[in-house]
Amino acid sequence: MTDARPILIVEDDAALRATLAEQIALCGEFSILEAGTLAEAGAALNAGEARCDAVLLDVGLPDGDGREFCAELRRDGKRMPVIMLTGADAERDVVRGLDAGANDYVAKPFRLDELLARVRAQLRVFDNSEDAVFTIGPYVFRPSAKLLLEPARGRKIRLTDKETNILKFLYRAAGRPVPRQVLLNEVWGYSSSVTTHTLETHIYRLRQKIEADPTRTRLLLTANGGYGLDARAGQEAAAA
Repeated sequence: MTDARPILIVEDDAALRATLAEQIALCGEFSILEAGTLAEAGAALNAGEARCDAVLLDVGLPDGDGREFCAELRRDGKRMPVIMLTGADAERDVVRGLDAGANDYVAKPFRLDELLARVRAQLRVFDNSEDAVFTIGPYVFRPSAKLLLEPARGRKIRLTDKETNILKFLYRAAGRPVPRQVLLNEVWGYSSSVTTHTLETHIYRLRQKIEADPTRTRLLLTANGGYGLDARAGQEAAAA
């Protein structure tokens, strides 16, 4: 089972926002960030260690139009899925939202199951798109290209399919250790022919590629019978 993915809900109706946050959190797939204004949403998205995998964005907010905010996110290079939530469902309103860069448009009132299905669908598309970019230590990780870029040294590191999937799954765990068997099942599937030795071999090779000193690991850690990824390690040096 994958770890909770952070979603930002931007909605000025506090009661609706709280209800939506509680119901989405109950499914166990997502952790919730909340904002009642565009200013709060901007602060949440631009916080130093912020991570947001998707945004549920109301159109009418006290300090501006959600569609304009969405367009601003795109201009700033933020490519996570944005799903507009609004009572205005006329064709021209839908077109305006999509033209602003939204990935989907859901009219109120909506069914929670349908909304979650749309979020999952957009996340699947995004995770396999050219736009999916993650920061891991000094690297820019592009899963679709199976590539790590190290801007400070002008270096490119090519990854195998399995190495890419290992990094992507560990990144999604947000620093929490992932048991070996869980990682095996997620990357290789439920195959009796694959053993933990297979995983350990791939981890060893991956460390040779990404660790400055593979004998003193900082990024790809062994912990609690499994592995974890400290995506923030080494970022200070890279920014210096």
